[in-house]
Amino acid sequence: MDVKEGLKKFAAEATTAFNRAVQFTEEKLGKTEKTEYDAHFENLLQKSDHTRLWTERIVKQTETLLQPNPGARMEDFVYDRVWDKKRERQTNTEKLGQLMNDAGQDFGTGTSYGNALVKCGQAQHQLGTAEKDLMMSALNNFLTPLKNFLEGDMKTVMKERKFLEAKRLDLDACKNRMRKAKSSATQANAETDLRKAQSDFDRQLEIAKLLLEGISSSHAHHLRCLSDFIEAQTRYYAQCHQYMTDLQTQLGSYTVPNENAEDESNKDDENSKRKSSSSSPFLNNSDQSTSTLASKTGKLEFPRKARILYDYEAADSSEISLSADDIITVHERAGEEYVIAEKGPHRGKVPIAFLEIWND
Repeated sequence: MDVKEGLKKFAAEATTAFNRAVQFTEEKLGKTEKTEYDAHFENLLQKSDHTRLWTERIVKQTETLLQPNPGARMEDFVYDRVWDKKRERQTNTEKLGQLMNDAGQDFGTGTSYGNALVKCGQAQHQLGTAEKDLMMSALNNFLTPLKNFLEGDMKTVMKERKFLEAKRLDLDACKNRMRKAKSSATQANAETDLRKAQSDFDRQLEIAKLLLEGISSSHAHHLRCLSDFIEAQTRYYAQCHQYMTDLQTQLGSYTVPNENAEDESNKDDENSKRKSSSSSPFLNNSDQSTSTLASKTGKLEFPRKARILYDYEAADSSEISLSADDIITVHERAGEEYVIAEKGPHRGKVPIAFLEIWND
């Protein structure tokens, strides 16, 4: 008995599916009429389609913004969906900060460059932490609600729309059978099927309409999520600006280090250079402090030739930029740490620590 009932149910479902396929094909070929929805319902359907399309695109692009590396996104997806856990990873900014800190420690925090590297590394680490806070806030307050909407409400809407389309096909198929019926018995059966199909269609239409009208309330919720996301971005960029301003202030307090601040290996290199160039007409003063150079220039008569020891970038319009091994003409002293020098058509201040002044 159960087998017969199962076969009857299967046959009925197969017949229904076949009738729907026939009705759909004839509609596409323009051989039969179809039930049209009213303008209000069509607008609801269009709004639903646009909401689903743009929400999916926004979610995808936001994920790309927060994690540009597609491989890392896939790895996070596997951890989240397969193993149901989050993986802690360093941001690129934090990695850079760690490298700067390690380099600074290696050079020595007692040197200006090493200390500056450590401070830069700390600032990069702060930027990385702020970036993680932004990612977490965006995930919890923006991405997750939008994904839940797509996986929950929107899937329900699409499922009910699919049911509605099936009911419409059934209704139109019944209308076609009603028009084609010739005998009274056939007409009676077709009319009964038509009334049932119309009732099912109307009921499903109301269900779909209620769900589609709920899209507007979803938009209001998405607007709140969007506001939270923009607030998180504003907070993140404000933090980044503050960290960089503080770092710039700290770095501005550094002056160009003299040769005594370098390590012993550099001193050995300079000693070997002095031995190999003992017959040079230059003053070998690269191992002297700025104050020693200043006292030496005070005893010299100007103008004199000098060689540039290191590349130098002018800090303002009163200085001139120079490259290592350039030969310049020194005209006069300009305070304790600078001289007025000339190179070609350019004239301006140059730090004494960057010069090797000729004796003759």
